[in-house]
Amino acid sequence: MTKVAFIGLGVMGFPMAGHLASAGHDVTVYNRTAAKAQDWVARHGGAAAATPREAAEGAEIVFSCVGNDDDLRSVILGGEGAFAGMAEGTILVDNTTASAEVARELAAAGNQRGVAFIDGPVSGGQAGAENGALTVMCGGDQTAFDRAQPVIDAFARAVTLMGPVGAGQLTKMVNQICIAGLLQGLSEGMSFGQKAGLDMDKVIDVISKGAAQSWQMENRASTMCQGSFDFGFAVDWMRKDLGICLAEAHNNGARLPVTALVDQFYAQVQARGGKRWDTSSLMHLVAND
Repeated sequence: MTKVAFIGLGVMGFPMAGHLASAGHDVTVYNRTAAKAQDWVARHGGAAAATPREAAEGAEIVFSCVGNDDDLRSVILGGEGAFAGMAEGTILVDNTTASAEVARELAAAGNQRGVAFIDGPVSGGQAGAENGALTVMCGGDQTAFDRAQPVIDAFARAVTLMGPVGAGQLTKMVNQICIAGLLQGLSEGMSFGQKAGLDMDKVIDVISKGAAQSWQMENRASTMCQGSFDFGFAVDWMRKDLGICLAEAHNNGARLPVTALVDQFYAQVQARGGKRWDTSSLMHLVAND
């Protein structure tokens, strides 16, 4: 059993913290909306804290999973932030999808306190979080990673150290870039098949056994053809992630023309009222121009 804290109980953090409790760890949670933290305690036990600092006090490992860079700074830094409650030799594992820049910033601040920092963004969506089957891409020190990995395993099917601090976030950017382009191609293919009068169930069954196969095809192609998007990874979140990717590309010189185009397509989905639709809703633009 490890004494841990979990900061941020959104659609990802709530079940992730639950898996830590189910694995036998002693979990204290913090959420900006206190009622959600109390709800978590009612379901999973453990304790709720009034501030990130209080949640982190006495914890060997602190997890965070919040919205963006600024949210992350607000719960980690400052007098009531997690670092203020963490002892020397402890570890902060951040599962937020954020920038590599803020990961390095927080690692430097943690280093001044003798606290190790691991950026560990996740892939697998809400379903992966609920099923304890997330892929975790980590950046940080090998020694800290080796200590944290057995605990992270509670909500993951794969946990990999990608390199130094920031490498986890950079790997997640690669993930999101690939998904964006893939979903646009899948949307165009599915719409083309429908307009050609094909039996799309048969089409999906056949091409998913060949070179076009992907997780998105297997899990989203059918619902895309049905025009169903009220679930899954929200367009608002994807635009946040793609914004991070495009900013990093500006810094490192990578060319992302398709990613930039798909980001604008998602802006059009938002304008149609699809802010909370699944990212597969690119199909809505293609099929309803």
